[in-house]
Amino acid sequence: MSKPVKLPQIVKINWIKDLSISVDFNNGESRIIDFRAILKKLSLTPESPIAMLYATDEFAKVKISNNTLSWSNVEQRIPFRNHSTIRVPFEIGADVLLKCSKKEISEQDLTIGRLLQKARMANGLTQQDLAVMSGTTRSYISRIENDKSDIEIGTLRRIVESGLGKKLLITIK
Repeated sequence: MSKPVKLPQIVKINWIKDLSISVDFNNGESRIIDFRAILKKLSLTPESPIAMLYATDEFAKVKISNNTLSWSNVEQRIPFRNHSTIRVPFEIGADVLLKCSKKEISEQDLTIGRLLQKARMANGLTQQDLAVMSGTTRSYISRIENDKSDIEIGTLRRIVESGLGKKLLITIK
């Protein structure tokens, strides 16, 4: 029996700048979506209602609806066989948005790896030494230091306290 597919969902808009949007997905990732590239792939004509999204003031009217991005200011009509139509807002599926986005690297993400590397080197430890002392692997320590892997707080605490002999302090401002 196959596992059910879990579809990505957008849970929050972090910021909008020009035709780019930073969003949080339900998998915990913050990602940046460049809509210039997406709109270009759509090969829009000037008459297309979607073309109005090239105007940054219209683009900024985006909202989250059904866990994806939606523009109610862009009118789309869906025709039916009986010649009736319904009006719907322009939306792109969150699965497409996830594929067309790139991970947003925050200062916090970069800082953890750098702080860990600096503390390890100050203690005169190799990545292998730190891995053995904290119960992880050298490759995992390397991925964290090079910002190629996320780290859970419990794991970070174990590396800092058991491996480095330091105390982990976390603040929220």
